[in-house]
Amino acid sequence: MATLSYESVFISDTHLGLRAARTEYLLDFLKHIECKTLYLVGDIFDIWKMKTGWHWPSINNEIIRRVMEMARQGTRVVYIPGNHDELFREYQEFHFTGIDVCMEVIHEARDGRQYLVMHGDEFDCVVMSNKWLAHLGSGAYDLLLWLNRWFNFARRKLGFGYWSLSAYLRHQVKEAVKYIGNYEQAVIHEARERQMDGVICGHIHHAVITDFEGITYANCGDWVESCTALAEETDGSLHLIRWADESLQRLDNSETANANCDSDGRVVSTS
Repeated sequence: MATLSYESVFISDTHLGLRAARTEYLLDFLKHIECKTLYLVGDIFDIWKMKTGWHWPSINNEIIRRVMEMARQGTRVVYIPGNHDELFREYQEFHFTGIDVCMEVIHEARDGRQYLVMHGDEFDCVVMSNKWLAHLGSGAYDLLLWLNRWFNFARRKLGFGYWSLSAYLRHQVKEAVKYIGNYEQAVIHEARERQMDGVICGHIHHAVITDFEGITYANCGDWVESCTALAEETDGSLHLIRWADESLQRLDNSETANANCDSDGRVVSTS
């Protein structure tokens, strides 16, 4: 599969340390991209989970090495800690082997538009005002992810593809939909108050790019369920990458192209 080149890439909510984190997709994605700037938009590490049970497979180290390799090769890496890795907020404005730690940044796209980039948990009243309730919710979410893993194990045995049970259930709950809408409105209000053209965030595991009365709202999604990222093209436009789907499609296209070539790599007509 060919390397994908972007101006900037934004990923959030990888939750390294969480057993349900889809690290194989994340590592594959990082190996297939190159960009001038890589934004890690919070909850990269799940320190909440690490405090209650250590889960650190070797692939997590491979992911960290890949990010550091990108930094050594000239990619600017910006790490914006979230609420699950808030420990690193103590090191804001810290520079470490090509990685900048910041609470938030203003990203100027190639088309001149300015985006406020932040994790976004400061706009979540549950996290800010009732941390014990947020932790309780995190525990329930872990249970749902466990059920999701076994549900998809059964689907694979039956020959079906991946389908996120937890994402489906979450979007069917009226209060969850209301929460997402309120969160988006709060973040957009902040961007408008600060005279930004848009905002790029994470936190709620709901990948989307949309427009609110001239303000662009873009959420990176997550790497626990949806395996999504945001990418800025060389013309400054943003688009959403759904790697679980796109990687399979690109692999199929690559295999098809190889099947239509002879031993010297020349295209063989199939007509």
